Formats: sequence, structure tokens, C-alpha cells
Amino acid sequence: MNFWKTLPKPFFVLAPMADVTDAAFRRVIAKYSKPAGPAVMYTEFVSADGLALAPEEGRKKLLADLMYSESERPIVAQFFTGRPEMMEKAAILARELGFDGVDINMGCPDRSIEKQKAGAAAMKDLKLAKEIIAGAMQGANGLPVSVKTRLGYNKDELETLLPALLETDLAAITIHARTRKEMSSVPARWERMKRAVELRNECQGDALTRTRIIGNGDVNGIADAQAKIDETGADGVMLGRAIFGNPWLFSNVGFTKPYMPSVKEKLRAMVEHTKLFEELFVHPALGGARKSFAIMKKHYKAYVKDFDGAAELRARLMEAEDADAVARLTNEFCATL
Repeated sequence: MNFWKTLPKPFFVLAPMADVTDAAFRRVIAKYSKPAGPAVMYTEFVSADGLALAPEEGRKKLLADLMYSESERPIVAQFFTGRPEMMEKAAILARELGFDGVDINMGCPDRSIEKQKAGAAAMKDLKLAKEIIAGAMQGANGLPVSVKTRLGYNKDELETLLPALLETDLAAITIHARTRKEMSSVPARWERMKRAVELRNECQGDALTRTRIIGNGDVNGIADAQAKIDETGADGVMLGRAIFGNPWLFSNVGFTKPYMPSVKEKLRAMVEHTKLFEELFVHPALGGARKSFAIMKKHYKAYVKDFDGAAELRARLMEAEDADAVARLTNEFCATL
């Protein structure tokens, strides 16, 4: 059941990003990133506490974040909580929903999440962190469990943090190459990923069963990801912001020259993305609105740039209130090309 063991190395995975990598965008990525596609996709992070304790309407909204299609496999559900028993319940749900794995967010710097002893705060209490991992493994019942974390909280604590996590038999560990304190104020320190691989190798003998080490942070494309793997020996790289406006990103795996879509191709993908988002989240067949249409507007900033007339079209799209308006404005613009 541990798909991580079957992934050919090196591999490239899609980062979980709140209000970005939802089911609509992941489906678009799966379509346009062929033939390779991401080796693994993750859901947006979901509150394990909310799934267990929220009123029905709130739980329904959280379950919408756990929607996925077969085209996204292998697909991993990512959760956050500071309570092991809630992580166990979330992992049980992930197994029931047919996910391929469970990931624990131990790196998010959001203060409201840290107040729950979750996200990046988990790095400050390794005993609790191990208990949360144990809860996930208990609930997952054979599904692989992984963690996404950072180099440390206030300072680089890789030398103690990583060996402690490796003791728990995780299938994979993704390390964002900055501390929680550093946020994005300094470049990601990829030289520390090389040390992470060394620590993993020191702690674990059998190369076939070793925990996969995945690097994350400041990766601008597949070629850059491959270069970072060559430098560090990491098993894989997680790409995040490079996917904005570029669902073709993972189609570049195995190619030296990245695919450059035309303006019309990018705009058609944007309209498709918008319609799918509206269908899944704004006007779903069952129930009321689940997400605000305004979420799509951050994507327009990425799709619509670096070509003549982009600023004017982007300004118009920011005023659009539904997918029909986006399609109309885009078609009018494409007719002038």
C-alpha cells in the first residue's frame, strides 16, 4: 500500500497550497501536465479538529477540500491538528475516502493554527509531534504517512528534528529549507537538504525502505528541481509557486526544454479552470456555495501577464463575477490576437 516505495527517483510532487491547489486546479494540472504529471498530489490542508467537531455545515465545507478525481492519483490528504486522537480520526476518514496516503502539516506558520499546537508549532514539542504521527498511523491502518515540515522553528534544528521524525517510520518527509522564523525573508537553504539526506542515511540502513526525503522552497521549475536533486541527493522535490498560471509545469519532466504554451493556450486553460472551479465549489450540484469565486482572481494574476494587453485584460477579469463573464472577456480578447 506504500506507493512511495514504487516511485522512480527522482520524482517531482505538487505542493499543497491553501486556496490554490484545490480539486479544480489539480484536475487542470493533471490534464495539462501529461505525459508525466506530478508524481504525487496533495489536498489543501484540512483541520482534523474541524472534521471531527464542526457542525454539519462546517464539516461539509471541509469535506469539499477533500474532493478528488482518479486523474489525481496518487493523491494524499493533508491534515493539521495538535491532538493525536483527532489526527487518528482524520486518517481513518482518509482511508475510507480512498486516499493513497496521509500527510501531516508541521510547517504552516499561521498563528491561529500554531495556537492549536499544530502546523509549525509541532516542531517545538517533538514528543507531541511523535504522538500525532502515531495517531495518523493508527488511523491510516497501512496507508503511508508523511510529514511536511521546516528546518526548525526559531533556528535551524535539523540535526535533532529530523532524527526524531525518522524514528517514527514515516514514508516520506518534505522539508521546506527555511525555519519558521525566517518565513520567506531569506533564500531557501538547499545546502541543508544535502545534510538531511546524510542524516537519513545515517539513521536508516536499508536503502529500499528508507524514508523518502523531499526538498521544498524557491524552486522555479523542473530543470531547477533536477539541479537541486543533483546537488543534494534528495529523492524528490516539491514545487509550489512555480505552478501558478502554468498547469503545464510537470509536463516538462524528462525534457531539457520546457514547454511554452501560447497566449491563447494559457487563456483557454484559465477559462477551463474557472468553469471547473465554479462547477465544483460555487454552484455545486448538492448544497450551497462552498468557496468564494474571488479565490480564482489570484490565478488570473498568474495566467494573464507578460503579453501585450495583459494588464487591461487582467483588470477586466478582476471585475468578473462568474465564469461566463470570464469566458466572454477572454473570447473578446482572443479575437484581437
